[in-house]
Amino acid sequence: MSAYSKLYKVLANPLRAIFSLRVEGEAIADDNKGYLLCANHTGLLDVIVLAVSMRRQPRFMGKKELFKIPVLKQLITALGAFPVDRGGSDVGAIRKTISLVEKGEVVGMFPQGTRHPRVDPRTTEVKNGAGMIAYRAKCDVIPVYIKTKHNHTMLFRKTTVVFGAPISYEEFGFTDGGTKEYKAASELIFDRICALGEK
Repeated sequence: MSAYSKLYKVLANPLRAIFSLRVEGEAIADDNKGYLLCANHTGLLDVIVLAVSMRRQPRFMGKKELFKIPVLKQLITALGAFPVDRGGSDVGAIRKTISLVEKGEVVGMFPQGTRHPRVDPRTTEVKNGAGMIAYRAKCDVIPVYIKTKHNHTMLFRKTTVVFGAPISYEEFGFTDGGTKEYKAASELIFDRICALGEK
């Protein structure tokens, strides 16, 4: 049993109770297929909420500074996180993400790029990264909406995680990639995410 599986077995149910967590929508297929999982970003706890909402282990980028903190480094590494330099274009982290998806893993991303607590996600800027990775990994994308009071995930506050149907790679209509196509794909992904929260 992996370190992640051990932690999940012990912590998943207590954490679901702490967040009064409800999960809606389609479960991620346990088909050994790689997916990019994209969600709105309301707070620091979003990663934990998403992890305990699904059976398959999600992998997430974490800012590199977190990996310099003793004990925390070991914990987040066991949880499957990998470092990214958010101060610039981290080619290594992008390649790592693409490689994980190609190997059949579920990798989580937040198209907004950073947290936007207490803000209507429809009003926030969407980065091009999700579209670029979907293009390069040639993968389907799973939209997810984290629904909570004031759009801010917190302990002891009711949280609903809504999983949408996968967006197929073909649906993006990619031809040769590029900034314009990445932007259009990212906006499509985020539109699907927001629509889940408006039902």
